[in-house]
Amino acid sequence: MWAVVREALLDAWAVLAPTECAGCGAPDRGLCAACRAELAAAAPVRETLRRADGTELPVWRAVDYGGVARSILLAFKDGGRTDAAPALAAVLSRVLHAALAEAPREARGRVELAAIPSSRAAFRRRGYRHVPLLLRRAGFADSRLLRPTRQTQDQSNLDTTSRFANRAESLTVRPGPRGRFVLLVDDIVTTGATVLEADRAFREAGHTVLGVVAVARTAKRGPKLKAGAEI
Repeated sequence: MWAVVREALLDAWAVLAPTECAGCGAPDRGLCAACRAELAAAAPVRETLRRADGTELPVWRAVDYGGVARSILLAFKDGGRTDAAPALAAVLSRVLHAALAEAPREARGRVELAAIPSSRAAFRRRGYRHVPLLLRRAGFADSRLLRPTRQTQDQSNLDTTSRFANRAESLTVRPGPRGRFVLLVDDIVTTGATVLEADRAFREAGHTVLGVVAVARTAKRGPKLKAGAEI
């Protein structure tokens, strides 16, 4: 019954404020049924990134950064389409629960989530911090432990080497007791330059990084992500 009422309300709203699907561009819906179903079907997958010291950093994600998922993430992140947040947050929630289920016994109930911080320029442009927003919609909270130490360039037009150089020594951890258990949270993992920099900052501050949680990943550039079994 509620589904019928919801669709009727959406139809009425579409007349008053026409919009289009953030994923495929179909008219009249912020996110159409097909695109919503594609996100809903995405299952968490565990992969790894290789650190500079040769150890592996676990990465949990749900979708490949391409097609509909890429369109939705870009619309949410850079197009002001916060109406896509609930569907993306549902994906993030599944991935977070998968990662938390693998936390070691000593970390259970003590894991803190650290969202990768947006640059000041990105925040001014968007008007919101997109990763903490997704966390809130997923029912979690950002610990706000990470902070930038300097301004960095937009990564989108940089090659792999430049991305790592751009992020090097760009993050630090707020002072506090050592020995925290942390999961890093981002929307997309590309080369891994940003999350590996966050991992470095936490480890140097005396904390344990359990891994990275993201909605999507792309393996087009940078260190190869080693695929694991689907969770």
